Amino acid sequence: MPECLFPRVGSLPSGPLDAITDVGEVRVGHCTLDAGAIQTGVTAILPNADPLLRKPLAACRVFNGFGKSVGLMQVAELGCLETPLALTNTFSVGEIATAQIRQAVAAHPEVGREWPTVNPLVLECNDGYLNDIQALAVREEHYLAACAAADRRFAQGSVGAGRGMSCFHLKGGIGSASRRADCAGTTFTVGALVLSNFGKPGHCLLAGRPVGKLLCERLAAQGGAGYPAREAAAPEKGSIIMVLATDAPLDIAQLGRLAQRAGNGLARTGSIYGHGSGDVAVAFSTAHALPWPEAGEPVLLPHAPDSWLDVLFQAAAEATEQAVFKALFLAEPIVGREGRRRLSIREALPEWREIVGKEALCAF
Repeated sequence: MPECLFPRVGSLPSGPLDAITDVGEVRVGHCTLDAGAIQTGVTAILPNADPLLRKPLAACRVFNGFGKSVGLMQVAELGCLETPLALTNTFSVGEIATAQIRQAVAAHPEVGREWPTVNPLVLECNDGYLNDIQALAVREEHYLAACAAADRRFAQGSVGAGRGMSCFHLKGGIGSASRRADCAGTTFTVGALVLSNFGKPGHCLLAGRPVGKLLCERLAAQGGAGYPAREAAAPEKGSIIMVLATDAPLDIAQLGRLAQRAGNGLARTGSIYGHGSGDVAVAFSTAHALPWPEAGEPVLLPHAPDSWLDVLFQAAAEATEQAVFKALFLAEPIVGREGRRRLSIREALPEWREIVGKEALCAF
């Protein structure tokens, strides 16, 4: 039997890749910057080949708004995507938004002239503990490289936008998972991808088991190796971006409700949505897209039966929780600026298999 790499949560089955790319045409790509004090990058989530011409229905929810994202206001207002979803560090949002605009203009010179302007969508977390965020190292070419690398199979952990991120004062980063939902005999998939950069170690729940006290003891034992007492006592200032994709034919209101359930999965890991955190979810469907340019005629939008929603909500919560654990368990330890380091959860809790129990063991 293959080695179990991380705990398995929930009861619903996974898609074949256990990733957001189990849904429709979704693809994910990274560009990782790893050079001494520069530990950062960018991740691109492509909902389809050209989201400006085929705008997926979408919705967003903000659980705690300590964030600097671009584009969420228009997603909330119009209920669709127009570009890939880009993830990066806080100080690189402007650069990547400009890169998305240039990308759209290069593909469609009508943008901003005969056509309306495009809505870039860039979401962020602060990786400044490990990364020299003031260096503004992420550039347009890195975003384009991430888009060019987009594929169904993609790396997770300390890669792309997740390179310098921390989770429960351990190494965090990119994680993804999927769950399949039986809706009256028809199977749909909900996939999640997270940029995980949140949490105080004392709050951590591992597959429902409270490991916070033990984790604090292990980190305190590191002392000068990267976990000073003042960090342990600091308030929660982390963030998480949660992206959900589904092939279920949900309308905009239903997608907003689905995005809300990402918060259930986040809470199961021990998050309290701290005062200084930016906790944001975006959900989109690949089942229907708004065409552009508009034909000047009404577009019939989907509406799934409400009887389907409970299992889809369950899938969203399970996939989000699983994605956080995959970000933790697939991340490699990092030494960044000024010698700061983050352990992996595998180093901090080598006995994690015994902690979670046999029912939570799996391998993908």
